[in-house]
Amino acid sequence: MSLSPPITVGKLQTALHTKAKNSPDYRFYALYDKMYRQDILEWAFVRCRNNRGAPGVDGQSFADIETYGRDQWLDELTEELRNGTYRPRPVRRVYVPKGDGKLRPLGIPCIKDRVVQMAAVLVLEPIFEADLEPEQHRGGLEGVRPNFSRGSDLISSSSRGSDLISSS
Repeated sequence: MSLSPPITVGKLQTALHTKAKNSPDYRFYALYDKMYRQDILEWAFVRCRNNRGAPGVDGQSFADIETYGRDQWLDELTEELRNGTYRPRPVRRVYVPKGDGKLRPLGIPCIKDRVVQMAAVLVLEPIFEADLEPEQHRGGLEGVRPNFSRGSDLISSSSRGSDLISSS
C-alpha cells in the first residue's frame, strides 16, 4: 500500500532532496529538530500503524495508544525528543519457525521506537536518495526505493555497460 505524505511532509522531503541533489558536498548539520515536528511524527505514526505489528516489551498496542489519545501520546513523544529525554526501549525477541524446522529470531521494537525510527527515515531518506543513481537498488528488493521498481529499471549486464537488459 503506497500512501502519499501530507503536503508539509512532502515539501520538507522535496526541499531536503533538492538541496542534497544540487549540492552534493553540502553537509546537513541541523536535522534532529525535523524529527519531532508534529507533521513528521503524525505521518510516522500513520506509516507504522499501517505496517501493523505486535507490541514491543512495553505491551502497548496501537489500540492502546488510540484509547489513551493519539495526539496526547504524540505530544509526549515530541517533548521527549525535544528535551533529549527519549530513550529507546529493549527489543522484544520472538522466534519464528522456518520451513526447515529451525527458528529464526525476530526483534520487535516498541511502537514509540518504531515511530521515532520512521521519523528518522522520513527526514534522512530524501538526502540519501539524492546520491543514488536510478539503476541502483538497496538490497535489490522491489518497492524498497520509493517511486522505483526493480522490474522497470535497466541494469548493466556487462562491465562495459554497453549491453542493457531488463532486470525482470
